[in-house]
Amino acid sequence: MGIEGVEAGKLADGAGVPHGKLLVDFVNATAGDGDLESLRGQVADALGDDGLVDAAAVVANFTMMTRIADGTGTPLDAGSVDMSSDLRAQIGVDDFVSKRFVSAEE
Repeated sequence: MGIEGVEAGKLADGAGVPHGKLLVDFVNATAGDGDLESLRGQVADALGDDGLVDAAAVVANFTMMTRIADGTGTPLDAGSVDMSSDLRAQIGVDDFVSKRFVSAEE
């Protein structure tokens, strides 16, 4: 199982969330994998302008939090390391050169 009981393979399909597939595509496009301009319009059409702003803010917050943690050298706590081990292996995070999930106890 993946995040909050969702199988990792179903995340790309939207995990049953309304407009989930569109939101996944939007997130991927913000990372350079997709036509961001087109997806912005699709999200605005589906969720309204406020929904687009909310989706963009969530993406920006995750980016910001990761950069703050990386910049300060904040380690991932041991419980999160253990809890995320299967998911990290499934999506290949452990192979990233910039991985930053070493626990505070290590």
